[in-house]
Formats: sequence, structure tokens, C-alpha cells
Amino acid sequence: MVIDVQIGVVADAFERDTVVANIGTLVDRAREEGVPIVWVQHSSEQMTTGSESWAYVAELRRQESEPLVHKTFADSFEDTDLEDVLAKAGVGRLVVTGAQTDECIRSTIHGAFVRGYDVTLVGDAHTTEDLSPWGAPPPDKVIAHTNLYWQNHSAPGRTAGVTETKDVTFT
Repeated sequence: MVIDVQIGVVADAFERDTVVANIGTLVDRAREEGVPIVWVQHSSEQMTTGSESWAYVAELRRQESEPLVHKTFADSFEDTDLEDVLAKAGVGRLVVTGAQTDECIRSTIHGAFVRGYDVTLVGDAHTTEDLSPWGAPPPDKVIAHTNLYWQNHSAPGRTAGVTETKDVTFT
């Protein structure tokens, strides 16, 4: 899954170029291995459909055959067709990348997990902007904390984990 790597979302994101490059590497590998890729794109009053900020970054190009899920809430499952898209593709395990760590990434990994999916978060392929002026920890700490707690997350019959781009397996 590639979540919200849109111009307006990652413009000021922590280590933006590295994260986008890592996501690009994973997209290329998934295509080579025939693994389904699901793209998620957020819209809101501040990021309207069709606007420049709404568009995906130029470095990442979705192929026409790859599903695109449009969302208006942080959780990519909320009021979308994501579950139908995943069922149609026969997906039971998600490899999650994208932005923003402290909003849409966290909401989606939890949303997937409670719906019964195994969820692997790619620790060096998600990012967020600096929201410390509003009381949040700095972005490197937000990312590190999310990686820490997700690698220790568990529930009966499901797996959660964190891995780096170089170590991702799709099987």
C-alpha cells in the first residue's frame, strides 16, 4: 500500500526524498514480483480533488491497472472501497508505506489490524511533517515511536511487524 504520498502531504515531510525513493524501490519490486499495489489518495477542504497539492509526487507513478482508493478520513478503510479492492486482489497481508506517520499511517495500520489483516509497516518508507510547534514530538521521534510500538503489536491470528525497505518480502 502506498498511502497519501501527495505533493501537499509530503512537501515538508521529514527525509522526504529518501522516503519517496524507498517507496519507489518497493513499488518497482512489487511490480517485478507481480504483487498487487494499492494506492490511496486523500482529499479534504485544504487538498481538493484535482488540485496540485492533491496530486501524487512526480517520482511515483501509478499504473492504470493498479487500484486507487480515494479517502476523506485518516483511516484508509473508513468510508472507502479498500476492503473490496483487497478482497478482489486476494490480499490478506499489507505492506504499508506513505504519509503521514502520526495520522493516516497509524490510523490505517490499526484499521487493517482490527479488520483481520496481517500488517507490515516499512520503517524507512513512511514519514510526517514537523508538528512540534503544536505539541507533537519532532518527526524523527514520531516515526521511531511508531516503528517501536508496531514491531511489538500483537493479537490472536494476526501478525504485525516493522521492516526496512531492503528486507521487505512480499510472500
